[in-house]
Amino acid sequence: MSIDRNRLRKKVKRAMRSASNTVTYGAVMLLGALVRKLSRKQTRRLAGFIGDFMHRGIGLRRELVHRNLSLTFPEKSQEEINRIATAMYRNVSTTLLEVLRLPLIRNRDDAAALVDIKGDEAFWEWHRNGKTGAVLVSAHYGNWELMAMAFGLLVNPITIIVKRLRNARVDLKMNEYRTMRGNSVVYPRQSVREGLRLLQNGGTLAILGDQSDPDEANFGEFLGRRTTMFHGAAFFALRAKVPLFMPMCTSNGDGRYTITITQVDTSDLTFNKDDIATLATRYTRAIEEHIRRRPEEWFWLHDRWKRGRATS
Repeated sequence: MSIDRNRLRKKVKRAMRSASNTVTYGAVMLLGALVRKLSRKQTRRLAGFIGDFMHRGIGLRRELVHRNLSLTFPEKSQEEINRIATAMYRNVSTTLLEVLRLPLIRNRDDAAALVDIKGDEAFWEWHRNGKTGAVLVSAHYGNWELMAMAFGLLVNPITIIVKRLRNARVDLKMNEYRTMRGNSVVYPRQSVREGLRLLQNGGTLAILGDQSDPDEANFGEFLGRRTTMFHGAAFFALRAKVPLFMPMCTSNGDGRYTITITQVDTSDLTFNKDDIATLATRYTRAIEEHIRRRPEEWFWLHDRWKRGRATS
């Protein structure tokens, strides 16, 4: 009897999860159809409304966001923390709606109308050369999905390491958007083999390096607190002996974005465990500088420090 109850319970859970995923997918598709009919100005207004509702209405992870902001910026008043949080929720909503509008970006001219690219000399020299691979490391900062599509159209196509979403239909649709203009995606399990092959053939591999590592393989400090660290970008750059660049996408406040691209120095490093950790620290510190300068641009909804308890 207990076995039958457990089976029934699991069956009900699967059915509820399937129904929830179906409703979520339908809602996302409906919202996408709506925002693709709106102007960009109207879309930004809607994003502001949704962001304020998430923050002040339902309080989506509000306690987590305010706590992390307060711990990262102890010198700021509660009024300043609240202002940053409000702007962050609005930016997250804008990013979501911009993702749903990605099909409207059909060519280079469409991308150039939304994005300016400002690279350092090392980046443009690499681009002019056009024969060697490169690793791009960035963060959940600004509009990272738009940045990937714009980079692919305005510079060259990239392969993005992406985390599989729990909702399979949403995951499939997101990857459809990501790849519709020439980019490609790879999941983490296949990324080492596929990524190294890509780099050896002169391709460009893109990684978001600000996430918490579920494998808890490496630890360090991020924004002043102990947590897990992703070393993937450092591993690929040093293993394949290719340059490492850090593109960061920042809102201009008028519906347009600027992507700044700087090289992360690897000239004094080789492929070994210590140098991988050193390089990971370098780009992590660079990411931190951007976040401290414009904290409202970063995705504070992610519980970045949930795996920071290890002592070794």
